[in-house]
Amino acid sequence: MIKYFLVHFVFCISLFSQQPLTVESIMRDPKWFGYSPNSPYWSEDSRLIYFNWKRDGNPADSLYSTDLDGKNISKVPFNKISTTPTSFGVYNNDYSLKAYERFGDIFLQDCDKNIITRITNTIERESEPFFSFNGKKIIYLSKGNIFSWDISNGITEQLTNLQAGTQPKETAASTKLQQYLLRQQMELMQITRQRKDKSEKGKEIIKSIEERSKPFYYGTKNLSSYSISVNGNYIALVFSIKADDAKQTIVPNYVTESGFTETIPARTKVGEPQQQYELYIYDVKNDSTLLIKTNEIVKNNRQIFFSAPQWSSTNSSAFIQLYSLDNKDRWILMIDVEKRKLGNLLSHQIDSAWIGGVGAYSAGWMPDNKKIWFQSEESGYGHLYVVNSDGTKKRQLTSGNFEVYNPVISRKKDKWYFHSNEVHPGERHFYSMDLDGGMKIKITSKIGQHDCLLSPDENYFTDIYSYLNKPSELFIQKNSVNNDFKQLTKSRTTEFLSRQWIEPEIITFQSRDSQTVYARIYQPKNSNGMSLAELKNNAAIIFVHGAGYLQNAHKGWSGYFREYFFHNLLVEQGYTVLDLDYRASAGYGRNWRTAIYRFMGGKDLDDNVDGAKLLVDKYGIDPNKIGIYGGSYGGFITFMAMFTTPDIFAAGAALRPVTDWAHYNHGYTSDILNIPQEDSISYIKSSPIYFVEGLKGALLICHGMVDVNVHYQDAVRIAQRLIELKKENWELASYPVEDHGFVEETSWMDEYKRILKLFNTHLLKK
Repeated sequence: MIKYFLVHFVFCISLFSQQPLTVESIMRDPKWFGYSPNSPYWSEDSRLIYFNWKRDGNPADSLYSTDLDGKNISKVPFNKISTTPTSFGVYNNDYSLKAYERFGDIFLQDCDKNIITRITNTIERESEPFFSFNGKKIIYLSKGNIFSWDISNGITEQLTNLQAGTQPKETAASTKLQQYLLRQQMELMQITRQRKDKSEKGKEIIKSIEERSKPFYYGTKNLSSYSISVNGNYIALVFSIKADDAKQTIVPNYVTESGFTETIPARTKVGEPQQQYELYIYDVKNDSTLLIKTNEIVKNNRQIFFSAPQWSSTNSSAFIQLYSLDNKDRWILMIDVEKRKLGNLLSHQIDSAWIGGVGAYSAGWMPDNKKIWFQSEESGYGHLYVVNSDGTKKRQLTSGNFEVYNPVISRKKDKWYFHSNEVHPGERHFYSMDLDGGMKIKITSKIGQHDCLLSPDENYFTDIYSYLNKPSELFIQKNSVNNDFKQLTKSRTTEFLSRQWIEPEIITFQSRDSQTVYARIYQPKNSNGMSLAELKNNAAIIFVHGAGYLQNAHKGWSGYFREYFFHNLLVEQGYTVLDLDYRASAGYGRNWRTAIYRFMGGKDLDDNVDGAKLLVDKYGIDPNKIGIYGGSYGGFITFMAMFTTPDIFAAGAALRPVTDWAHYNHGYTSDILNIPQEDSISYIKSSPIYFVEGLKGALLICHGMVDVNVHYQDAVRIAQRLIELKKENWELASYPVEDHGFVEETSWMDEYKRILKLFNTHLLKK
């Protein structure tokens, strides 16, 4: 009987796995294939692993814990969360204490005894805690001022007296008549004399209180960030100054609870004035505050931005990173706190395009507090560097045609740990390396994408691991090479496991300018006795990933999981699918990243067009049966493909696309194209709205109407251009309740039904 049941079960699963995929089935809530665990962290004793997981009908991620063998996975009860250790926070020097914010209050955890003490319990929010005064106090921010809490006696002290606005002026009699009447009142009225005496005494009391810390009036500025020296003698204050004349955009929201159209405040557009920054050093002992000038380093009144300096853990030494607003310069400098000025220049990175890539903002003190480490693309790839605090002996610790990700110094302060794609651009592994550099040890071995986190005792690490056709799961491994790689979670459903999902092949091809382009290719394969010729429809689709600077042709599970399932569906229907890491994608170094400088839709589009040529030349695709689609930046490339290379692509679906870069945000766009009023040529040749007349094939535009990233206005403006140019082979699908990333499964279903219909209608009829 049992044997019959097993055979029958396997037979049913086999039948189920043969059912064709549909848009409705793959665009359902992701619970149909199982949510992956995420954001793991360790208990301080290294005995438990905490992680977020959505399962068992939970409406959102819940906190779970497990022991190291994975046999006791359990959900943390909601009423226990406030007393459960967190994944975030800061440590003192020996990692015995941890401070963190939770629910707007500050907590202190004794890591050895696992005792949690609540430091604040207020309606106001307290935030940004860290240790100072040689680890004896916890510093935090509250109501725009900086406070300290003494660990030994629990006394709270206000360290700054920062006040918005300007210093109030005392009113005094100014004219001769006013002075006469004032004297008369004092002479005639006893009550006025008594009240004045009382007022003066009150002012004396207030003055005595203020003398402990003079008020620092910062006008209309905002406290952006702060930091304090380990001995508590100096406080660095970074203020941002808002550009009052910068116009904010709005996004109309049509489907609301009130029934009225409401507006969502949104961002400014590229080229609008940006906020400026000022750095002050407050000398606590002398109760004086001084502005640190940057004009000795940053010439010609160039605007810069920065965050608070990082202080040494042993003395009052500090360094700061400055960035030019055009993002072409990055300075790392010491701060001379005695003279209250910028000190030794440690590094000056210049990029003729823009500073960016892996670790562009990463830096910190080495354990000896004599050297600073930082990441930079100076060699062409994102690598680790170290330099003495006096600016001498700068050294590159890692080198080669690969990137280093998320470097951290071990708690034992003897090693580096980081991830790297040295083995293959599409593989990410976990490495260790001595502090001074030298030989790297590759700890992980399984092909795919690894995201690892060391336990506090550094004996184990967690690993969120995935492969091409295997979504992420939580694993654990001992912190050494060739140890057991143990899976702790099982998130996949029977429905997902019943089907043989495609393992796309990672391929390379040569671009027209002799560069190596990496891609994933999905192809129909022989099955059920059918020949490959019978399976293929000789049509192909090119998928263009979003974000620009993002990698998708890797050996792990794609963040575009819906698109992955859609590509499986397309292959079932005979399509070949190509998904490539075009120019500007992440993982390939500085030159690849910046190849689109001053021309988006140039080399990045060329790579996709060269991919189309590869499909024809190598994979037997009919050149008249190639479609293209993508979202966000991928939607932008789809526009450029359909408008500027109309003979290559017969149909295209542009999802939430940018149509005119002059209407996008400042932070992203100004790096690549500068600003419209100064480099209009770059904006004109990079914006699809100028090339609409070139459209020949069939075009589908899909856009969420409450998109606060790429505004729905982009779709409206290009629709008007299509109307004015009397184009008829296009349609616009609007999604009234969707932001940039869709949420409702009905929206996903509608969008991808339209995409599939577009391709089947215009590619298969040829």
